[in-house]
Amino acid sequence: MELFEKPNGSYISFFSNKVKMFGGINLAQGIPGFNPPAELIDELNAISKTNIHQYAPGLGNLKLLELIAQKYNVETANLLVVQGATEGLSLIYTYLLKLIGKDFSVLAFDPAYESYSKLPEIFGQPFIAFPLADNGSFNTDELSAEIINKNVKLIFVSSPGNPFGKVFSKDEVDSLVELSGKLGFYLVFDAVYDELYFNESPYIPVKSLNERLFIVSSFSKSLCITGWRIGYKIHHKVHAAGLQSVHDYIGLCARSLLQQALANYLEKYNYAEDFKAELRQNITQSFQSLSNGLNEQGFQIPKIDGGCFIWAELPEEFTDGFRFASILYEENKVAVIPGEHFSTSKTNWIRFNIARPMDEIMAAEKELTLFMQKHKG
Repeated sequence: MELFEKPNGSYISFFSNKVKMFGGINLAQGIPGFNPPAELIDELNAISKTNIHQYAPGLGNLKLLELIAQKYNVETANLLVVQGATEGLSLIYTYLLKLIGKDFSVLAFDPAYESYSKLPEIFGQPFIAFPLADNGSFNTDELSAEIINKNVKLIFVSSPGNPFGKVFSKDEVDSLVELSGKLGFYLVFDAVYDELYFNESPYIPVKSLNERLFIVSSFSKSLCITGWRIGYKIHHKVHAAGLQSVHDYIGLCARSLLQQALANYLEKYNYAEDFKAELRQNITQSFQSLSNGLNEQGFQIPKIDGGCFIWAELPEEFTDGFRFASILYEENKVAVIPGEHFSTSKTNWIRFNIARPMDEIMAAEKELTLFMQKHKG
């Protein structure tokens, strides 16, 4: 494959696989570079020799469901444990296709996580990237007109976002929930990064749960267990049977052993609040360090409130994000993601993963400085 030949599939897999095969610093894939809680691994080891290696209940481990229900103050009938948030998103999408057919458009705020645009692409449906204002806000009247004119029946929104770590305010989220009822679209609220915030905890619209709202989250990022593939979704009871019928054939169940270990750990250790607080502190420090370094190199970084990424516009000397990312890895072994993967209009932007230990962040800063000194100007 030529250096600047673009992959047919995911840019995230393309660049992160380079590190996995040839080494380097992985600021590409959204995986935390920290170990899971030691106590969680102890729980896994303790039960690994028990007879818990068969299928789990399709809805999820009963203790785990109860713990999630307590956290959000919902009933277990409003929950479904899935194989990571990615399955949760795909499951909802497939279910809605069954429920309302294919004659609709999908919308997400630009820039958007890849699944939001790729799911409609797979099924041959239109996708609309709705731009946010420079301050990260959206105009409700303009959004309403787009929804009506383009026959939008599904909107994805993430808070904090990926790649742009905007945290939507309570008023903004409530306005979207209200608009979904008024205009008749379904809202999928992706809260997978809700535990990774810099100051205030993001607002999750659980109390507004209705027939047109789905909430998706997971333990992957907040407990550094992306390989465990344990996520969950919150939905109105009217959708429970329909979602379960689809889940039976595309997901079946999350891993029984891992669900039980996770449930035991969460029950004993206050839902991992201490671990998550330390993780937030580490990510905040990484953000401050790398953003300062990038600013010194001429990158433009919009204000964010959470998540585990820096979304940065390249200095004006660089106009091609894919070329920048390709040469950066080839010469300095630092993997990042070109902005065009998340937005067709952001060809001169880059996403950096900041959920990495400080020594990796500092090593990446050093390599970026050397790279910029060589290529800038």
